[in-house]
Amino acid sequence: MPSSPADLLKELRIDRSAPPPPTSRRGLWIALAVVAGVLVLALAAWAVFGRDKAVEVQTAEVTAIGGGSGGPATVLDATGYVVARRMATVSAKITGKVRDVRIEEGMHVEAGQIMATLDPIDADAVRTLANSQVAAAKTQIDSMRAQVREADANVRRLDGLVSQQLVSKAQYDQAVAERDALHAQLATSQRNAQVASDNLRIADQGVDNTVVRAPFAGVVIAKAAQPGEIVSPLSAGGGFTRTGIGTIVDMDSLEVEVEVNEAQIGRVLPHMQAQAMLNAYPDWKIPAEVIAIIPAADRGKATVKVRVALKQKDARIVPDMGVRVSFLEEAKPVDAKQPTGVLAPAAAIVQREGKDVAFVVVDEKARVRNVKLGRTLGDDREVTEGLNGGDTVVLDPSDKLADGTRVRPAKAEATE
Repeated sequence: MPSSPADLLKELRIDRSAPPPPTSRRGLWIALAVVAGVLVLALAAWAVFGRDKAVEVQTAEVTAIGGGSGGPATVLDATGYVVARRMATVSAKITGKVRDVRIEEGMHVEAGQIMATLDPIDADAVRTLANSQVAAAKTQIDSMRAQVREADANVRRLDGLVSQQLVSKAQYDQAVAERDALHAQLATSQRNAQVASDNLRIADQGVDNTVVRAPFAGVVIAKAAQPGEIVSPLSAGGGFTRTGIGTIVDMDSLEVEVEVNEAQIGRVLPHMQAQAMLNAYPDWKIPAEVIAIIPAADRGKATVKVRVALKQKDARIVPDMGVRVSFLEEAKPVDAKQPTGVLAPAAAIVQREGKDVAFVVVDEKARVRNVKLGRTLGDDREVTEGLNGGDTVVLDPSDKLADGTRVRPAKAEATE
């Protein structure tokens, strides 16, 4: 039944005593996300503006003074190259076709190790012929020995018959002559057999010449031949004939050759200590020593060649590397009276709690160092303890500057 207008108005009235509707989880997550974003922005702002709070300071670098090390000084510098005293391009003793190559660049070989082999067909044929000649000579010797034995027996028999006058003296002399001739032929056969044996040894050497071996232990730096190519100890056939199998270097024989201006060669002495620095490794200082001064000058360059031995062996040192050598004078004893320590600006030294201190910049922070002072040298102070050469110190530190304070060195003004 339709309600009256009064009832309809009551239905539209808001019930303020009813509990509020429950908050959705989605709204809760949104609120948390907003709070987290605000925190991130606050942290970022703190990080950015915190850096700007670094104290701007004037800085200077501490300088080391004195000669406390007592090390040798450099007499002069010279440039040169790493060279090998033992380096060989290995070739075959005979001309032949390469059958096998057993080396590669960078490979280490021992003395006598096989580097390559040549085709041995011709050498094997010569050795087979020589072997047959030896066998034939030995057979001939056996035949001649049998004839000699028969001739000796015949002479002995006729000797007894001649004394009994049963045979003529002429027949006996003929038997003796035949015996002597057979002895001579036996000696000739024995010499022929010796010659055949010598030819066999030569043939064996010919076969051995088809094998190319390393003359000494070293490292292969070049491979010059391939299987199927013709090699010869002498250059022949234009570009179709190789003259070597490969090049090996004895790395233990590496040394340095430098050229010194003849006007300064008097500063270099035999067995003088030196220091070598490779162009490839400029921070690596290799101890060295002068081997010899070559007694000859280059007229065109006005230089004298000096051989320098490297006292340190390393796989990084290879032939033909550029190198700079510093020749050193003898080390001098330390002078106890000579000043040692560092020289710091006087403006960097301040008093903190009755002690002399300086603020050193380390990782963009000021760190307090207790120092022990020495003499006053103009605007600088000698610091014997507490600072090292190369340290960066703060000039005129304020009373508010404390240990650990973040600092920022002031930028120098640009000058034209």
